Amino acid sequence: MIELSDVSYTYPHTVQEALHRLSLVLPRGRCILVTGPSGAGKTTLCLAACGILAHEYGGKKAGIVTINGKSVADYPGLSAIARTIGIVFDDAEAQMIFTTVEEEILSALEYRGLSPEEIEKRLTEILDVTYLSALKDRSPHHLSGGQKQRVALAATLALGNEVLILDEPTSELDEHATRRIVAILKNLKEQGKTLLIVEHKFSHFREIVDTLVVMERGAISAIGIPDEVLKNDRIREMVIPDFSGIRNGPATALPAGTAVPAIDVRHLSYSYGSVPALHDVNLNIAPGEFVAIVGENGSGKTTLVRQFNRLLTPTAGDVLILGKNTKDCTIAELARDVGLVFQNPDHMFFADTVRDEIAFGLANLGMENRDAIIDAALTEAGLLQAKALYPRWLSRGERQRLAIACVVAMQPKIIVLDEPTTGLDGDEARLVMEILKNHQQRGHTVVVITHNKEIARDCADRVITMDQGRVGSDMRAGCAE
Repeated sequence: MIELSDVSYTYPHTVQEALHRLSLVLPRGRCILVTGPSGAGKTTLCLAACGILAHEYGGKKAGIVTINGKSVADYPGLSAIARTIGIVFDDAEAQMIFTTVEEEILSALEYRGLSPEEIEKRLTEILDVTYLSALKDRSPHHLSGGQKQRVALAATLALGNEVLILDEPTSELDEHATRRIVAILKNLKEQGKTLLIVEHKFSHFREIVDTLVVMERGAISAIGIPDEVLKNDRIREMVIPDFSGIRNGPATALPAGTAVPAIDVRHLSYSYGSVPALHDVNLNIAPGEFVAIVGENGSGKTTLVRQFNRLLTPTAGDVLILGKNTKDCTIAELARDVGLVFQNPDHMFFADTVRDEIAFGLANLGMENRDAIIDAALTEAGLLQAKALYPRWLSRGERQRLAIACVVAMQPKIIVLDEPTTGLDGDEARLVMEILKNHQQRGHTVVVITHNKEIARDCADRVITMDQGRVGSDMRAGCAE
């Protein structure tokens, strides 16, 4: 079906190969899951397999990629390849160009030249199977990260391709939504579809995976039946992360009447136009506390934390940061107290180099000893060797760590992170949580939105569950199973 033979590739303006003499066969009707650390070449593999590298990218190329026995270079263009292969990129929002969810799916169905009756039937089926019926009239750009991923998958399913290539399709999905996607893919495989999936959530996909591929440094370091590959302890630790070894400091209690809360939310409500997102939310977070915020996609988690630095302003109610009402502060003033790492790190980048990204925030705050602070942040994030690179040349996981470094370098008292382990393998995710735990021990307040139950259980002092715009539960971490 798809075969890569001795494929190497180096991106423009770089010297390190993204792929090194990689060979892989994707047989018809089989499911291959690819995993490994960020920067291993997983996304580049996807771009090679679907012909994008051959037709759209410069750089240095070697080897052969064939689809149904025909070299990708011999296809007249990507539109010809797209009749066979559909791809869902790791940045779902980048694939969306229409004003409603329904239009995104309709455009794909209309491209196939189906009759109006068939289009209507398929549209209803796809909306149902991806649980998007209630969102069909919403703008995809105003949805949660997980909902956007489902829209991108729905639009790709509408194309009816024989082969689906999915680059981290569940990275921003909660547990329930992830199980839904796995069920959809299992059904597609049973229909004879061929699947190439890049994922860090191997455990969720175990039942449908025929071949597990582990990539490191642009090459395949392990390949085979999953149970055989996972007999290697080093590989197993990489593929199935364990956060139980991370030191969890003592929970911080707020002394009654003696300390100002780091974050104090009072009767907070917020609506996106006519669509309510938060309803009468009340909570406070103590200085030095590590809090995990969990809940299903669309439950209000991101909307809540964006109130903390006034990216959003309450429709009703108040948010106090270290005793100051956000309504009385500018975003720039709040940046000294609250640092926010976005769910999609690409929304934070605009500089020409990795180093300049970090330097920008420090310059705005007028901080001294900037060079030392930048080097320390880059070292902590494992990006010192990449300091001169253009940020968007980095892998998804590396971009995630850069976003964290940009915020941590400004040394805010409160660090808020929206899904900070998205796109990271087990080792990297543990590194990120170690970094955050270390900052907690230095007195910082840490608030993390996560879908990872292990992170919430093993790293947080407290777990707040959001449910349909309200606080569903608020309990100490050991009790939130």
